[in-house]
Amino acid sequence: RTERYIEFSIDRNWDQFHTPKNLAEAISVEANELLEVFLWHDNHGAEMVKKHPELKERVEEELADVVIYSIAIATQLDLDLVDAVESKMDDNETRFDEDTAAEMTKDLQRWQRD
Repeated sequence: RTERYIEFSIDRNWDQFHTPKNLAEAISVEANELLEVFLWHDNHGAEMVKKHPELKERVEEELADVVIYSIAIATQLDLDLVDAVESKMDDNETRFDEDTAAEMTKDLQRWQRD
């Protein structure tokens, strides 16, 4: 699947600009555009977002940009994203054991806005 990104970038002569630093910056920008979709909205759950097609579509578009740039940097650096996610989940399972997770959940619930 990464071939489509590679071909798209090369066909436009953009590969010269798609350096790891620039791609990391692009991920940050696009992640903030994803966040902007929710600006000035209450903290609605996924079910509420799914009921609003325009909002859901905007989330999909911005999330796709984040994923595209993530695939791009992973491709350049010969990283396997599936392996990276699996490894990170292993780390998270150790770091956030049941006791730690329960404590964090309790703290977060105190600050959760209805």
